[in-house]
Amino acid sequence: MTRTLTVGLVQHPCGPDPASNLNSSLDGVAEAAAAGAELILLQELHRGRYPCFEEHPAHFDEAEPIPGPTSKRLAQAAADYGVVIVGSVFERRAAGLYHNTAIVLERDGSIAGTYRKMHIPDDPGYYEKFYFTPGDGGFDPIDTSVGRLGVLVCWDQWFPEAARLMALAGAELLLYPTAIGFAPEEPPDEQARQLEAWQIVQRGHAIANGLPVAACNRVGDEPAARFWGHSFVCGPQGELLATAGDQQQVLLARVDLARVETVRRMWPFLRDRRIDAYSALKYRFRDTLRGRF
Repeated sequence: MTRTLTVGLVQHPCGPDPASNLNSSLDGVAEAAAAGAELILLQELHRGRYPCFEEHPAHFDEAEPIPGPTSKRLAQAAADYGVVIVGSVFERRAAGLYHNTAIVLERDGSIAGTYRKMHIPDDPGYYEKFYFTPGDGGFDPIDTSVGRLGVLVCWDQWFPEAARLMALAGAELLLYPTAIGFAPEEPPDEQARQLEAWQIVQRGHAIANGLPVAACNRVGDEPAARFWGHSFVCGPQGELLATAGDQQQVLLARVDLARVETVRRMWPFLRDRRIDAYSALKYRFRDTLRGRF
């Protein structure tokens, strides 16, 4: 038994003109749909340059509501091509309340659901805590006509807890819109380690949960970083199905969702979880020398 799904990933550079950036995303949607994609994943905050390279109130002007201009353009594209689209929006929820939000558009252009980024970084070049409130919707998959999607965002991809909770809630596929890159001054060997770690940790989520994973990353030089691209799709054993380079690209992969059942029968990690012994996970850190949290 197979249940295949063609997934398209659209990675592209972003310049100073939001309209041009959104058109690049929509051109990629059109190309992926023409090639047979049924589900199309866009990169993180694809309408603009990554704003969090500095802390400046002016960047809040780039935010928009949902529904809003970007979601409406994506909705129209979803309806025009009959595809499910996962986009990314700098969301203005209310005055002084902003989120880094993934939005899922159904084939008819309706909003199937949203996911507000839960893990918010604060590192040189990635000052997201200045801009984004952590999501308050938990880790709930979004039901669509192509399956139940476990949508997470960028920094979430480093946390096994997020992937596991999506899996436990019935996600059939993990999706990560992403904006990550190298600091230009970092030596090549360090850049290689970072890229490899980024890919390995997500392939690990696929293996640990028996789920396919798709990660779509941006490319190009921006004030924050040199975004490295290398968007990829892997199967439920972490096997690479398709990998992009570091240039603008529409990546396609054929995913067999039915393999989740096959793989989990042989690698029954969910069966063997010791849920009676994991209570310490709710603590920040355990000082084993002193025997307290």
